[in-house]
Amino acid sequence: MDEKKIVKQISRVGILGNIVLAGFKLAAGLLGKSGAMVSDAVHSLSDVFATFVAYIGVRLAGQEEDAEHPYGHERLECVAALILGLILAGTGLGIGWSGLTKLFDKNQTLAVPTLLPLIAAVVSIIVKEGMFWYTMHYAKKLNSDAFKADAWHHRSDAISSIGAFIGIGMAKLGYPIMDPIASVIICLFILKVAYEISMDAIDKMLDTSCDSEFEEELKNFIEKQNGVNRIDLLHTRLFGNKIYVDLEIAVDPYISLIDAHEIAESVHSSVEKQYPNIKHIMIHVNPDEEIMKESTIIHE
Repeated sequence: MDEKKIVKQISRVGILGNIVLAGFKLAAGLLGKSGAMVSDAVHSLSDVFATFVAYIGVRLAGQEEDAEHPYGHERLECVAALILGLILAGTGLGIGWSGLTKLFDKNQTLAVPTLLPLIAAVVSIIVKEGMFWYTMHYAKKLNSDAFKADAWHHRSDAISSIGAFIGIGMAKLGYPIMDPIASVIICLFILKVAYEISMDAIDKMLDTSCDSEFEEELKNFIEKQNGVNRIDLLHTRLFGNKIYVDLEIAVDPYISLIDAHEIAESVHSSVEKQYPNIKHIMIHVNPDEEIMKESTIIHE
């Protein structure tokens, strides 16, 4: 299955699944007198918009380079992920505010939920956790930050439903105050995920370097290539879900320019083949000064 079909399939499952689930949870929350379940339904409804944003972001990021964007459009996926993080944060704050309002409204009588919202919470936990694994599986295949963020939307909804289940269950046991408290706890979980998604997107928009473990692995791979005596400089930077590399290698100073160029071309091809996430590696060839010094000493 090609990437476009995978993107459409993930989006279709996410949008339709969330619409059906949100409608079911909203009905269960209203009929079953549970504010926590209504909040959970709103969260699911926000996931519909989130999946749509992820779909648009991935499609735009996949456009070919053009005259105005010679480095491609990958950062548009980071923009989509950032928007998703903000949507999630807004949803979380809305749920938290709803819970706090009920907690501190002395004139409001807290109703004891029926069994229906409890059943809806269990269904939601199972369905949303399944959607998380489904979306994350294909997000990793596509190496898509936007769909990874969308997967975490599903996971946060499953966590939200766990909080709703606990709150509703405690309310049915005679502690109705636990229903709005569950909404506040759900809010905190959602805000944590929103923060992590947003910070990851921002890092990838600011040419942040790859982690030291990846750079060390890349360095070891390059040093094993034929003709490379030493690495003088290695810089990496994240560009959306792709990586750019600036590299300086030291080679034998007494080989021909043609041979030095062939070494650089060989390293270039090997690196991009070994690491598909590396979109481009720029290589500068330096003469190995240590060999030059040794040669000078011998001649003297």
